[in-house]
Amino acid sequence: MLIRALIVLLIALNLGAAAWWISRPAPPPPPLPAMPQDAARLQLLSEAASTSVAPPAPLVTTPVAAPAEPAVAVVVPSPQCFSLGPFADAVAANAAATRLGKLATRPHPREVPGKNASGYNVYLPPSADRDAAQAVAQRIGAAGFDDYLVINSGELANGIALGRYRSRESAERRLSSLQAGGFPAQLQAIGDEGAAQWWLDLAAANG
Repeated sequence: MLIRALIVLLIALNLGAAAWWISRPAPPPPPLPAMPQDAARLQLLSEAASTSVAPPAPLVTTPVAAPAEPAVAVVVPSPQCFSLGPFADAVAANAAATRLGKLATRPHPREVPGKNASGYNVYLPPSADRDAAQAVAQRIGAAGFDDYLVINSGELANGIALGRYRSRESAERRLSSLQAGGFPAQLQAIGDEGAAQWWLDLAAANG
């Protein structure tokens, strides 16, 4: 009986505590944090309606400067290349360049050989005798050159033939390589080569 009475007492105490918790008043809201003295206070809409609203400040318009006109690029025409001629010799071509003066820049005389020759021989002039010619021929071979022959007869006897070419350009390349190797080679046109012509290459403004 004692245990049952204790259980009933505990139930009564719990019911009393629950009733007190439900019926107790709500706790007051926490206080608002302190505001700085110079801070503006928010107003409710109802409060704002009761106060006079100051008219908005007039807008100040700042004049905008007009955009600057774009710079116009001046296009300078590039010079054109020209060839003047033909002239009889280099003296006449240089005289023409002098007469042009500032109208032309970078004048350069250019020789154009005649085109009527049937071929070109590259050779070494005759030596004093056959033995000297043979010695020169051995030196040519030792220097790495081929296509050479000691001439036996004619006005170039004891000379050394170093090649025959159809174009002057090929003959001049052979001539330059031999002269660079220390051999005084010469060039001879076969047939009538015709007179060389001179041209004046220059740069000038168009027109």
